[in-house]
Amino acid sequence: MLQEIINVTLWFAALSAGLMAGIYFAFSVFVVQALDTAGREVGMTAMQSINRTIVKSLFLPLFFASSLACLFLAVRGVVTWGTPGAWQMVGGSALYLLGMLLVTIIGNVPLNNALEASDVHGPEGEAMWRRYRQRWLPWNHVRTLSCTGSLALLVGAIAAR
Repeated sequence: MLQEIINVTLWFAALSAGLMAGIYFAFSVFVVQALDTAGREVGMTAMQSINRTIVKSLFLPLFFASSLACLFLAVRGVVTWGTPGAWQMVGGSALYLLGMLLVTIIGNVPLNNALEASDVHGPEGEAMWRRYRQRWLPWNHVRTLSCTGSLALLVGAIAAR
């Protein structure tokens, strides 16, 4: 029974990491650039709207459920170290928790909150939007790469088991 729970959790975590990688990839590669091309006021307003909407969507439950799944898998992998797939399970889960969850909490969310608090039409709008893009995108690139690496390692754990 425990092995089935671990297998289901591994699949859930791997698929979640893939979904998150795709979301973050889109923002890194074209969404933020498209918002910027649309003009500061349009871009800022759209990003504020995205940030408000995303926390009310299925994204947030997936964000937290996948993080809990990875926490479980990391602990389980450490406890069963030396068994097939254990190091990949620990590595993929740690990469997800550090590179996605922690980076989001310490990097992206504070920037999102600062953007939300800024006045799109106010005098600080231009500087805020520039600063936001310059700081938010590198953190988002980390999330993209971390989720992609996590996906690869978790699939490796599935294959090894």
